[in-house]
Amino acid sequence: MEKPHRRLDAWNSSVDLVMAIYQVTEGLPKEERFALISQLRRAATSIPSNIAEGAARQTKKEFANYIHIAQGSLSELDTHIEIARRLHYVPDGDWEKLDSQIERIDKMLSGLLRHLKKNGRPQTTNISLNPSRLTPHVSRP
Repeated sequence: MEKPHRRLDAWNSSVDLVMAIYQVTEGLPKEERFALISQLRRAATSIPSNIAEGAARQTKKEFANYIHIAQGSLSELDTHIEIARRLHYVPDGDWEKLDSQIERIDKMLSGLLRHLKKNGRPQTTNISLNPSRLTPHVSRP
């Protein structure tokens, strides 16, 4: 079975984000197991899963649709992480790392969509990073 998604930087980076989310959620209160922890993990795993499913589709329109779904899951994850931060469940250092990963993946997904609209299916993982569509909620140096 061909696995075209494995060649995409966006997929690889989003799998790394899933690993980071699982690590961070290990430290959350146990009473959040069926609530926030579950939501964080589900939203995170949805991102690379939708990239993979889209990459396996036959048309660039279908692929683009799944990238849009992955972007929605990324925004959902961003919201859950912000809630966890405000509840003081996630230390600022961990939150900053996760926020940086989310912004980077968002730029990759946006670039992948632009590439699909312009050129069709990507042949390489060298897709340029462009500004994130997520509004930064903290000032960056």
